[in-house]
Amino acid sequence: MSTRITAGTVLAAAAILASSASAASPLVLGPSTQKQLALYQGYYDGHKDGYVITDVSNKAQVAAWHVNYAPVLKSAKAAPPQYFVSGRAAAGQLAVFGAEPGEPSYNPLWDELVVTWKSGVKPVLLVKDDPMPAVAKQGRLTIRNPHIVLNAPITNVGSKQTVT
Repeated sequence: MSTRITAGTVLAAAAILASSASAASPLVLGPSTQKQLALYQGYYDGHKDGYVITDVSNKAQVAAWHVNYAPVLKSAKAAPPQYFVSGRAAAGQLAVFGAEPGEPSYNPLWDELVVTWKSGVKPVLLVKDDPMPAVAKQGRLTIRNPHIVLNAPITNVGSKQTVT
């Protein structure tokens, strides 16, 4: 039995091998180093997620948080909300996310919203974003938009890590 290989067969096999090899090869990212980043925790739907802050559109927060200044973030559209309580807060209060990885509305950019409890109202622990607008309409808290956008990817969903 003889086997006959045509030029077309060889070219087809070479093309398949070349495309397979390029698909399997990782992108060249350059040399890597290790750097320690602050890992924060925030609530989403009653559980804690871990996140890092890399960039922000506000110079004061750049200095306070030691992150990159990215003024172009200010023009980002459709960023989900991230709520931060300012002033009086319930014990254990953390930031509250409006989405998390795996949801259609998630991306690592966040529209920073500042929540303040009204005078005479006892703060309660906020662990979900959904009821916040209704609580604000009841007159128990205010939500202010300082028009600041953060680049703060969630790195651990359902994180049990503690922040020290």
